[in-house]
Amino acid sequence: MTDNLILNGCHVLTMDAQRSEYPAGHVVVSGNRIAAAGPGLAPADIPGGPGGPGGEAGGEAGGGSGGVLRSGGSGFRLVDASGCLATPGFVNTHHHLYQWATRGCAADSTLFDWLTELYPVWARIDEQIVADSATAALAWLARTGCTTTTDHHYVFPRGGGDVLGATVQAARSVGLRFHPTRGSMDLGASAGGLPPEEVVEDIDSILAATSAAIDRFHDPSPGSMLRMGVAPCSPFSVTGELMAAAAGLARDRGVRLHTHLAETIDEAAFCAERFGCTPAEYLDSLGWLGGDVWLAHAVHLDDKAIARMAATGTGVAHCPSSNARLGAGICRVADLLAAGVPVGLGVDGAASNEETSLAGEVRQAVRMARAAGGPQALSVRQSLELATLGGARCVGREDEIGSLEPGKLADIALWRMDTLPHANIADPVAALVLGAPAPLELLIVNGEVVVQRDQLATVDEHAVSAAAGRAAGALRPG
Repeated sequence: MTDNLILNGCHVLTMDAQRSEYPAGHVVVSGNRIAAAGPGLAPADIPGGPGGPGGEAGGEAGGGSGGVLRSGGSGFRLVDASGCLATPGFVNTHHHLYQWATRGCAADSTLFDWLTELYPVWARIDEQIVADSATAALAWLARTGCTTTTDHHYVFPRGGGDVLGATVQAARSVGLRFHPTRGSMDLGASAGGLPPEEVVEDIDSILAATSAAIDRFHDPSPGSMLRMGVAPCSPFSVTGELMAAAAGLARDRGVRLHTHLAETIDEAAFCAERFGCTPAEYLDSLGWLGGDVWLAHAVHLDDKAIARMAATGTGVAHCPSSNARLGAGICRVADLLAAGVPVGLGVDGAASNEETSLAGEVRQAVRMARAAGGPQALSVRQSLELATLGGARCVGREDEIGSLEPGKLADIALWRMDTLPHANIADPVAALVLGAPAPLELLIVNGEVVVQRDQLATVDEHAVSAAAGRAAGALRPG
């Protein structure tokens, strides 16, 4: 673990309660925690810092070497971070990692047509395909500033092996903080649902497998790198009986709940015809709105639904790129935030968002909000807040991640902002959000370096890419 890593000379966006920023500041990491963040160079009285116990007076700063780890004396390393912007690591609140193997398919389809085409393909995934796809997806998330990610895995083919365990191992190898969810589908096409029978399970098997996954993987301890959730797929692929039973299981076990909701007009029509209510009213009737729940998409919500979600503390994973790619619509983010609903960002599956970049979602969130509501609908700093504190709130970790403050976990992204595309942009925060994709100088997760100078430090990117290509080839016809 990195011991007393010091970032000096960067613009620091803390996301603390005062939303403090330091144009030429410092961040100090001690073990897996942030020890300090403030203006100027790191002070001498920080243990292990320049001039402090175990350090050397002055240390190193400036010079534009950004991102190079240098020994500054016993017990600490210095990073000349001048020309960089330090932000909290991004939190991805919705993903389907296995879908990396089916990118580019059904490129011009609506959600229901897209699912109809891809469900039979996904029915052929197995443990190796998921392992290779998930590793690639997680590696790319890291390259785009993500330090914590969720995953919604709901396809469990018979004979496919340990597909959920494959995602957990992939996250460990890449080095990201991981919040996987055990998804499920029990409403097949023969019963009026969307998925084919080969990818649905019965309720008893689902609940048993979900409980076993919590036993096997969930770590509720402070600073945990792995926490499980419970996630039936959607109103059009899951029965109300399973939804209610899953909520009871999750609350008995003290884990969070996640599902898709109100993504498309088709879903709203399905709920109206089948249940005689809106998607949000349907979930509410099943006990599914609450402070331990976050919902993916939430595009088609009326004022009543937004007010109810705010009153219950239910969170939203906003997925602007996927919603645009599938033509689902534009989430009412400004209205959700004004009401006090926790909102984070999600890339969604790579099969409906081939870019799958967290930094890209920050940019897209601003553009989509302003396209719908004008230039004041979402500020650049609000969009970064969605990716950091907002995401942390959705996954129940706002006391540990989402801001650069003493005592919080050392999940930090350091962006280089002095190369040609960004040099001389007046506001480095605007440069990151509105400008071209910025080079990621460092990504630190739990005090460990995962990315350095836009290169993965934990896995071989070329080997990961080759394996992911083989996984995709195994699923493609012909």
